[in-house]
Amino acid sequence: MRKRSYTIRTMNRQEVDIAVDWAAAEGWNPGLYDADCFYTADCNGFLIGLLEDEPIATISAVKYGDSFGFLGFYIVKPEYRGKGYGMQIWNAALAYLSGRTIGLDGVVAQQDNYQKSGFTLAYRNVRYQGTGGGPFPMDSGIVQLSTLPFEWICAYDKPFFPDQRMQFLQCWIKQPQSTALGILQDDKLAGYGVLRICRSGYKIGPLFANSPELAELLLLALKAYAPEGAPIYLDSPAVNPAAAELAKQNNMSVVFETARMYSYKTPELPLERVFGVTTFELG
Repeated sequence: MRKRSYTIRTMNRQEVDIAVDWAAAEGWNPGLYDADCFYTADCNGFLIGLLEDEPIATISAVKYGDSFGFLGFYIVKPEYRGKGYGMQIWNAALAYLSGRTIGLDGVVAQQDNYQKSGFTLAYRNVRYQGTGGGPFPMDSGIVQLSTLPFEWICAYDKPFFPDQRMQFLQCWIKQPQSTALGILQDDKLAGYGVLRICRSGYKIGPLFANSPELAELLLLALKAYAPEGAPIYLDSPAVNPAAAELAKQNNMSVVFETARMYSYKTPELPLERVFGVTTFELG
């Protein structure tokens, strides 16, 4: 029997939907409109592995600015695992991001494998699940993010990410069926968050704020935009105890966790102000 040839190439936009569907099948619960924003971040950063014409492997390797990259969507179809196809597409992704600090959110069971490729554990990210609905906090300084200059949002977001992500951010805060809110103090942005619809329920991410009190106001406001009783999810760095307390106070429980790992060096980020990461797929 002739051996089927394996090729790896850059995805087109429609093929990103394959990666998102596979992520859903793995239980990762992607957002309904994630693919457009992900592709906007780096249209060359999505790879697909094909056995003849059959897609069997995916990975994203998204470049941000000149110095940072993030890996995600590392999936091999179950019947083709353990045959070396995943390692080939993994190596292709690393080659594409060569020379950069690279981040990833991996399942905990794969930590040892990632360490073999030069990644070190920075901290755990914990997924909390709660329910939507509840009262909107009035007189709290919360505004629709769309009412603020985009330059303000970029400037506020900048310390929270290792390199610029302007194109991604512009798409992320304007997704259909989403809500993006900011909170003002002294006429300055002091936090912001995004609620987006997912395959199941809603995710809040990012949730950045200058204090736990402001983070809670944003969380309550975003929750109020979700249907009463709908599942909502928040992914928080385990190294921020105030984020864990925020989840606890709002009756959210742990359902999943990942290992945030980096190659080369761990970026210095203000994790005490990160109450919810943006995504496990793109950082």
